[in-house]
Amino acid sequence: MQPTATVLVYSDNATTREQVRLAGGRRPATDVPEVRYVECATLPAVLATLEELHVDACVLDGESAPAGGMGVCRQIKDEIFDCPPVLLLIGRPQDAWLATWSRAEATVSHPVDPVALADALAGLLRDRTAKKSLATT
Repeated sequence: MQPTATVLVYSDNATTREQVRLAGGRRPATDVPEVRYVECATLPAVLATLEELHVDACVLDGESAPAGGMGVCRQIKDEIFDCPPVLLLIGRPQDAWLATWSRAEATVSHPVDPVALADALAGLLRDRTAKKSLATT
C-alpha cells in the first residue's frame, strides 16, 4: 500500500473544504492509505493541480460558483488523461442524475455527512488502488 493518497478538494467555500477534510480525516478507512488534502478554490487551480500533481481522488462541490463541481467534473473527465475518480457534493439527492451526467463515480449530499463522505472517499481510493494493481500485473 502506498504511504499517502492525495485528494483534491474543490469548493469556493473555505468552510466546505474544511468540512470535507474533517469528514475524510487522515485515513477514511483502515484499508486505505493516509490522505493528504490539496485544496482548490477556483477552476484554474483545479486544472493546474491535476496537471502538476499525482491526485488519487477528487472531491468537488457541486454548489461552487462560478464554476460548479458538476461542470468541473465533466471537464476534467474530458481533458485529464487518467482522470482520478470524483466524489461530487450535491445540493440535494434529486441532483444525482446530474452527477451521472458529469461522470462522477460517487455522490454525497450537502450538508456533509462525515460517515457517508468517509465511506465514499474510501471506496474511491480502494478502486483506484485496485485499478493500479491490475495495471502493473
